[in-house]
Amino acid sequence: MIFIAAKFPIKPEHADAWPDISRAFTEATRAEEGCLWFDWSRTLDDPNEYVLIEAFRDDDAAVAHVQSDHFTEATSALPAYLAATPRIINVTVPGSDWSRLGEMAVAED
Repeated sequence: MIFIAAKFPIKPEHADAWPDISRAFTEATRAEEGCLWFDWSRTLDDPNEYVLIEAFRDDDAAVAHVQSDHFTEATSALPAYLAATPRIINVTVPGSDWSRLGEMAVAED
């Protein structure tokens, strides 16, 4: 799978509204056939930073994502809300889902 983590520094005046600002892009990406997940979190130490964790089934799915109309629209519209260029890690990893964190295993029923 293609695994991506990106940090988005949002202008302070838009930070609280970021989930709504990015909603159309988020929903359209989650609806893509090859999208495994596309999840935003707000950084605890910096309320103006959001972290996006996303994964795509394979290279073809990742290419389809960056060639989609909603990606083109997002890369045009969303930078107006950013305080700086997002930082990204993009890697190919084996598997298609999260692994369990054995060091913190919890008994399940």
